[in-house]
Amino acid sequence: MKISILLPYKENYSPAYAGAVSLFVNSTSKISKYKKNITVYGSTDYSKKLSNNYKNIDLPKRFLVSQSKVYVNKFLEIQKQIKPNIIEVHNRPIYINDLIELKSDIVLYFHNDPITMVGSKSVKERVSLLKTCSKIIFNSMWSKKKFLTSLDKFYHKSEKLEVIHQSINKTKVNFKDKKKIITFVGKLNSAKGYDIFCRAIIKILNKYSDWSANVVGDEPREKINVTHKNLINFGFQKHSKVLKIFKKTSIAVACSRWQEPFGRTSLEASSRGCAVIISNSGGLPETITNGIILRKLNSNELFNSIEKLILNKKKLIYLQQRSFKNFYLTDKFISNKIDDYRKIIFTKFKFNLNITKSLFNKKILHITNFNERHDGRLFYNTGRRINNGFIRLNHSVLEFSDRDIVSYYRSLKDLNGSKKLNKKLLEVISNYLPDIIVFGHADLIKIETLEFIKKNYPNIKLVQWFLDRMDSEWINNKKRFLDKINLMDVSFCTTDPKTLNIKKNHEIYYMPNPVDTSFETLNNFNNTSFNSDVFFAMSHGVHRGVLKKGKIDKREIFINKLIKKTPDIRFDLYGMNNVQPIWADDYRLAISQSKIGLNISQGKPVKYYSSDRFSQLIGNGLLVMIDEKTKIGNFFNKDEIVIYNNISDLSEKIIKYSNDNKLRNKIALKGKKKYFKYFNSTVVADFIINKTFGINKNFFWENIK
Repeated sequence: MKISILLPYKENYSPAYAGAVSLFVNSTSKISKYKKNITVYGSTDYSKKLSNNYKNIDLPKRFLVSQSKVYVNKFLEIQKQIKPNIIEVHNRPIYINDLIELKSDIVLYFHNDPITMVGSKSVKERVSLLKTCSKIIFNSMWSKKKFLTSLDKFYHKSEKLEVIHQSINKTKVNFKDKKKIITFVGKLNSAKGYDIFCRAIIKILNKYSDWSANVVGDEPREKINVTHKNLINFGFQKHSKVLKIFKKTSIAVACSRWQEPFGRTSLEASSRGCAVIISNSGGLPETITNGIILRKLNSNELFNSIEKLILNKKKLIYLQQRSFKNFYLTDKFISNKIDDYRKIIFTKFKFNLNITKSLFNKKILHITNFNERHDGRLFYNTGRRINNGFIRLNHSVLEFSDRDIVSYYRSLKDLNGSKKLNKKLLEVISNYLPDIIVFGHADLIKIETLEFIKKNYPNIKLVQWFLDRMDSEWINNKKRFLDKINLMDVSFCTTDPKTLNIKKNHEIYYMPNPVDTSFETLNNFNNTSFNSDVFFAMSHGVHRGVLKKGKIDKREIFINKLIKKTPDIRFDLYGMNNVQPIWADDYRLAISQSKIGLNISQGKPVKYYSSDRFSQLIGNGLLVMIDEKTKIGNFFNKDEIVIYNNISDLSEKIIKYSNDNKLRNKIALKGKKKYFKYFNSTVVADFIINKTFGINKNFFWENIK
């Protein structure tokens, strides 16, 4: 992996006058596991640099030309030769558009308020950054919230957005060495609250003569002069000297007026065991674990806070020790966080950091037709079976019934409800933030919506399952399946994927129609009396629910021929010969009265494909008969289901098994046990999860040739 870090133009990557960005980059890079792969780029006139992996971009002096633009162009030229995997840009969103052509993954760090910076002020600019960058890092939650100002809620939980605070290593502190010193470090201007500090500190030093004050910093543009015999103004100092001063300091003050995005001085003071007093501005409260936060920012409030610590030595020592003990923003901690996202980016988000953890407790957004609008008629469907499996595996599952939503939200402005559906999906994702989105025949979810999800939530796995047959007679179904397959991490179908002749290298797996313990509750093999011998049902469309006038299904012809060949057998038929199809509990009641379940799917038999009728019949303990050409018999022994070769063979077997109660029930019992052992909804759901996360676990049907 090659990592190029681009500093802001004129950022001094030098110990002589190092800025906060330089200190952060240097301290985290030198202990990174990728330190040998990192090169830092900047432009400074200082000869001494913070580290050897720094390369200076020397710029010729040009008038009437933006030096920043020249700086970025020079960097661009260098990177075209190097071809880095990752480019990390610090605090300059305006640079991003110029770097897109490199085809590297771009990470943008914000160290200031994003909505005040050129390149990220407008909503449009920030949305563009979200689309372009692989990651956007903020130095505080406050900065992140500012970035999200006026952005749609969908963006608020984007995995691309991450808070990584600045850091520093803490060293051992001997609290007995602490002196009666109050220290202010930073720009000596009113924005930093230096004038407030000056007024308060003069009063303190006049009242408590055994205390002294240190001031470290400069400000050539604003003069706030203060003098006192117990106050030392060190001016600007090297970072190492500042840390030594904090080590001796008892009380440190950071009383900024402006909304400071983070505040490095209070961070450093905490790491050296100071009792820290800060204003409640911007991200300053995120820099400390224990300290005093000024609720009102004025010199009297600051004076009172300092005085309380001077008078209450027990509280002073308590804050010092807690500040040091609870300090956690170490270089190692932050460097590891940075390396974590680098690892993910480098593997294009296909490596999941939780891969070694349990696959339980995933958050699953399951998008399919849960048929709420059909008043329970279609309750017993495969989507609910899979859903039950996810829940039994202890996953958190949110159901999203796409067809119902479309039905409820149709309007003149949105005739098919698709606009509302896709907008609602994004809102749900922003609230629920799933680990996986599972799509089942969710045709109305737009490709643009999926692309939007992928760009902004790249760690969310996208998965689809598809039940309909997809052979040459059903080209439209195959098109539906392939329509979004390029955006799917994994796809599942109830047809042998090898028969589909899909040329591109997609992850596609065969998925059996599952049974469910709460749905398939009948045990027909225990019954001694039946109203019919053979049950067969079909429909002209599950959502239609009734026969379509003038429509002929080839299965009707087959069944009517079978009836003529088997005249003494009682057939219970639905969806044909002017008998309407049946659903829900009417369906369950009908199959409870039959010995044999006949499973015939539309069209020519194709390997492993069957409608979900097969699982319903075998799962409820009927003896199931199915065409040999489906090859579903590969999953069963001869004493678990009955395979037929042609209509004559089927007729003979129906006569045989309808009259042999003992043999029929024995096969039906074994068939149900086999199906519930290997093809139940929990196993199928587990299969989906394991394949989604690349877990190498063996499943029964994968071993069948």
